[in-house]
Amino acid sequence: MPSKKDAAATRTTGAAAPARLAVRKTYKLFIGGAFPRSESGRTYVVADSRGQFVANAAQASRKDARDAVLAARAAFGKWSGATAYNKGQVIYRVAEMLEGRRGEFAALEVPESEVDEAVDRLVWYAGWTDKIAQVAGGANPVAGPYFNISSPEPSGVVAVVAPSSPTLLGLVSVIAPAIATGNTVIVISDAPRVAITLAEVLATSDVPGGVVNILTGSAAEMGPWLASHSDVNGLDLTGVADAKLALELEQAAAETLKRVRRPAAVDWSADPGLAPMTAYLETKTVWHPKGL
Repeated sequence: MPSKKDAAATRTTGAAAPARLAVRKTYKLFIGGAFPRSESGRTYVVADSRGQFVANAAQASRKDARDAVLAARAAFGKWSGATAYNKGQVIYRVAEMLEGRRGEFAALEVPESEVDEAVDRLVWYAGWTDKIAQVAGGANPVAGPYFNISSPEPSGVVAVVAPSSPTLLGLVSVIAPAIATGNTVIVISDAPRVAITLAEVLATSDVPGGVVNILTGSAAEMGPWLASHSDVNGLDLTGVADAKLALELEQAAAETLKRVRRPAAVDWSADPGLAPMTAYLETKTVWHPKGL
């Protein structure tokens, strides 16, 4: 006959575990190195490739865009003044962290081959940080006892509309060239799960807060505000497929003399060349007398 102690143990072992609530993730924004919710409180539903609900994502507002510009401007001085070697180390560190977290992107339906290409692209741009000045600048022959040197310098704050596809490789391909040359960026993405997961990689990769800021939501809503913002120096329209919207953003950017990049169809697996890096470089020419 079982003792009272055995009976109590049996009841404990056989008891059904209490049901727990699933903790669904709400994808926030990425501004100044932090992950705030939208100040508007707005969110939108994110579905997977089968149309099933998977998460809510913050829908950025005009106020969020202004906060991102402030964060990017505040970070620009220190990031642009960092050595090329240091920038390369930081971008290489992003590649390392992305490699280590590839499983998270696989869970978001990003193909393994795309993760490989994104990592390789980061390493490629990391290697260019201390070489682009030699390619885009240099000493100029002049008549007279002077040194004449052309030195490329970053434009400043660049607003970027990220492509919808490929989500990860496209995102990396528009962020890396801008920050490799010393700019800070504000990215508009309509793929919040991949964009904010990449932001979590950036946040743990020694990238200073404010160098990369990510707003999730509609380019048609936030693009005009950033295109007309007087403290944004460049505009990358790589991810704008709507020709009418692209034209409106170009016209808005012209009011404040921004550098605008609007490439034709992009082959994401091809060598990106130097154009994405030189698009947001300005050339400063210095004269210095010889013999002094």
